[in-house]
Amino acid sequence: MKISITLLIAASCAPVFAQTAGQYHITHTWALGGEGSWDYVVPDEANHRLFIARQNRVMVVDTGSGKLMGEVTGINGAHGTAIAGASGHGFATSGNDQSIVMFEAKTLKTLARIPAAEDADAIVYDPASDRVFSLNGDAHSSTVVDSNGKLVTNIPLGGKPEYGVSGGDGHVYANLTDISEVVEIDAKNAKVTRRWPTAPCKQPVSMAIDKQHQRLFSGCRSGVMAISDYRAGRVVATVPIGAGVDGAAYDSASGNAFASNADGTLTVIHQDSPDHYSVAQTVETPKGSRNMGLDNSTHRLYLPAATFGPVPPGGRRGPVLPGSFAVLVIER
Repeated sequence: MKISITLLIAASCAPVFAQTAGQYHITHTWALGGEGSWDYVVPDEANHRLFIARQNRVMVVDTGSGKLMGEVTGINGAHGTAIAGASGHGFATSGNDQSIVMFEAKTLKTLARIPAAEDADAIVYDPASDRVFSLNGDAHSSTVVDSNGKLVTNIPLGGKPEYGVSGGDGHVYANLTDISEVVEIDAKNAKVTRRWPTAPCKQPVSMAIDKQHQRLFSGCRSGVMAISDYRAGRVVATVPIGAGVDGAAYDSASGNAFASNADGTLTVIHQDSPDHYSVAQTVETPKGSRNMGLDNSTHRLYLPAATFGPVPPGGRRGPVLPGSFAVLVIER
C-alpha cells in the first residue's frame, strides 16, 4: 500500500512542481501509516508538533522530522484538539461518547474525561478566558471547560456548530452550518452575544481568522469562502473555492487565505485589501485531502492524504487502506 500512496501523491504533485517560483507546492511527504480515517489537524507551533485526530486516538507528529512522537489514546470518535497554553494541558473531543479528554501536553498521558454533549466535534482554546470550547454539532451547543479541566457550563448556540476560532480578545467565533450563520460567544460570560448570516455562502464549515483586520474566513460547502468583518458582523466578500471544503487557514505574513477541499484542490486566496480578495492559485492535492493545519511560524501547510478502498453502499468514501496514511507539507 505504500506504493499506492506514493504513486497517488507523485501523480497529484506533478503539475504543482511545474509552477513558477513563489507559488505553493508539496515539498515533503511524511508516510505515517496507521489505521482509520482522520479529522482536524492542529499545529502546536511553540513545541513544533502536529496533532491529527484518527478516530480512536490523536497522533502527535514532530514537524521537524516528520516522525510520529506518540499518541493520545482512549478516544472514541476523535475530532478536534486544543492545547491550553501555560496549564500544560491538552484537550481532545471524543464525539462518540460525548466527552472531552484532558491530557498532559508534554507526556500525552490522559488525565481526565469531562462530560460534553452529543457530537462533540471541534474544540477551541481561548487564551483571554483560559478556557476551551467544544463545538457539539448534533447538540447545537458549546461545552465550556477551564484549562484545568473543570466543567463551567454548556451554551446553547441555536444551530449546528462546525469549526471555530478564538479572537484572542475574549470572543470565540463558530460557523453554524445548518442555518448558515456565524455566532459570536463572550468567552468570560459564556453566552452568545451576536450572530449574522453568511449568505450567499451556504453550509459554512471551516474557519480561520485575520486578527489584524478583524476578518473571519468561512469555508462553505456551497463552493465559496465567505469573508466576514467580525466587528461589523457582516459578510464583506465571497471567493470561489473547490468542492468539499473542510479546512481553512490564514497566513498574515503573506496575506493569503487557504481552503483545503475534498475534490483534490487547495485554493489559495490573496487578500488584496481587507474587503477584496482574489484566487491566486489552485494547488492539486490527492482527492480526500480536505483537512489542513497552518504553522504560522514556518508558514507551512499540513494536509493529510491516503489511498481509499471501494466506497460501500450508501457511503461517501471508502476506507483508508492500511499503511497508506501520510501528511503532505505544502509551502513556497
